[in-house]
Amino acid sequence: MRDDPPEPDLGAIGLRHLRRAIDLSREKMLAGEGGPFGAVVARGDEVLAEGWNQVTGTHDPTAHAEIVALRGAAARLQDFSLAGCVLYASCEPCPMCLAAAYWARVDRIIFAASRADAAAGGFDDAYLHEELARPPAQRRLPVRQALHDEAAAVFADWLAKPDRVAY
Repeated sequence: MRDDPPEPDLGAIGLRHLRRAIDLSREKMLAGEGGPFGAVVARGDEVLAEGWNQVTGTHDPTAHAEIVALRGAAARLQDFSLAGCVLYASCEPCPMCLAAAYWARVDRIIFAASRADAAAGGFDDAYLHEELARPPAQRRLPVRQALHDEAAAVFADWLAKPDRVAY
């Protein structure tokens, strides 16, 4: 058996939120509602939203536990910024979920299982980490840029828009 790293000092509230994320991952997986992933977005002791993997049930490849929880928290707060919040995840977030947490401006992420644990369970996103490190032209998924000037002009319009909401 491997040596587990020491538990970070999360306090009782943080440990409760992280355990809830783990419980959601098991509960919803056993109920046939998705893969073995759960997440909680909390502000202090207040749980703002919970999420679990719903990819297969909703036919939505973005319905990862973290995304579901982030969407729920933002809807509840009626704000796209989740500054002041913590994302608790049963497993290390994939690149998509990590990026979403950055966009949401959460204060931090606390996760339990690692990406290696997910890979051992058949959820290997190592190739995504590798792909994102490559220049676009060298990725397996073909990426091509076209109509740059037309699309870039929209950003000039955005900057000139007096009622734009910066984010």
